[in-house]
Amino acid sequence: MSDPLLATEDGAVRWTSPFCLLLCDTLAVRADASGRVLELAAGECAGARRALSRFGAMPSTATPLVDGRPAAPEQAIEAAADILAASRQPLFGGLGTDVAGARALYRLAEGSGAICDAAQGDALMHTLRPLQDRGGYGTTLAEVRNRADLVVCVDGLPAGEAAEWLARCGVGSPDATHLVLLGGTPGDQAALATLAARGALTTEYVALQGDLFDTVALLGARVAGRTVPAAAPAIDALAGRLQAARYAVLVGQSARLPAHGALVVEAVHRIVGTLNASTRAAAMWLGGGNGAGTVNAVFTWLSGLPLRSRAGPAGREHDPACLGTARLLADDAVDSLLWVSSFDPDCAPPATTVPLVVLGHPELAASAQREGSVFVPVSTPGIGSAGHLFRADGGAVLPLVPVYRDTLPELAAVLDALARRVQALRAKAAP
Repeated sequence: MSDPLLATEDGAVRWTSPFCLLLCDTLAVRADASGRVLELAAGECAGARRALSRFGAMPSTATPLVDGRPAAPEQAIEAAADILAASRQPLFGGLGTDVAGARALYRLAEGSGAICDAAQGDALMHTLRPLQDRGGYGTTLAEVRNRADLVVCVDGLPAGEAAEWLARCGVGSPDATHLVLLGGTPGDQAALATLAARGALTTEYVALQGDLFDTVALLGARVAGRTVPAAAPAIDALAGRLQAARYAVLVGQSARLPAHGALVVEAVHRIVGTLNASTRAAAMWLGGGNGAGTVNAVFTWLSGLPLRSRAGPAGREHDPACLGTARLLADDAVDSLLWVSSFDPDCAPPATTVPLVVLGHPELAASAQREGSVFVPVSTPGIGSAGHLFRADGGAVLPLVPVYRDTLPELAAVLDALARRVQALRAKAAP
């Protein structure tokens, strides 16, 4: 691959952002006026704009650490391999990487019997468990843009990593779309009023009836035509809108769902299923950022099981309730932690006393400053190396073009070197 050209004041590099759920691909990036950090030169993506400020305009020269002290890359790999080879039950957490990194993680996990869980594993399970139990009806960004005439935002407008969702789906374009906010914060209501003031679409706010669980249950009952005592007129009206729509989409963010949010997702899927008996409808749950959705997809196609699984003595095991990072660490159920976060420097490993290996953004060095820890800085796909990520709707895998050629190693190469070293150590120790 030829060296990418870092933008100058005469131009900018065409770029796909790895820092939002939508993989915004109409952007351009360049060095800022100081020449020290990256910034957007064209297009708008709030997540990309925030993230770029954490990356220098020139390749990083970060140093690996062993026990909090600088070490050569080979020494760091050896120290990390020693930790994993001695571990009887390792945990691989964070999982912030792309397709190639996910494949390498899978190979290492299979060889070591590691449990694998993403940094936002609880949010991921909110949408995964109902899909496993009952199935669901999904959609894509393009289908929402081309077909939806009614969009219902469940418990808030898309924000954060999904802030550009409305724009990407054409909500607010000249095509007629009615936008409903079901619940949400005062900030969501203010944002809805701003959208309505533009005059590009009609909007409506529907307050929760009790909590979110009660509300979606009431709405589901009314969509199905069942009588509900003291149902709010607004819920009845929304049920009527859903029944009359040509193509309704219910959208929510998995990270914003409360505990036991899988019950909300299941209720929404039931509403969509009822509607599809007479019209067309779909749901879209936005989540899986920082590479979690990509790693989950890779593990599923390679093993047949999603995250929160392991290759155990009895074969492959999947337990979404028991194999979560927080529970495993609290119960002392694991004896080492390998943490991966290539994209987000704020996604640090949880506090733990078990031996720790951190592979990620150079700023994560601060999380591996103690005895029994190893830190190896790795390149970020889409900044210093190429890669691929799944978009949040699952409808596309987009390539990531680097802004410059990094001096840091790619995660897949580090993991493969680590796997070879672990295999050699275990073979040497075998009777």
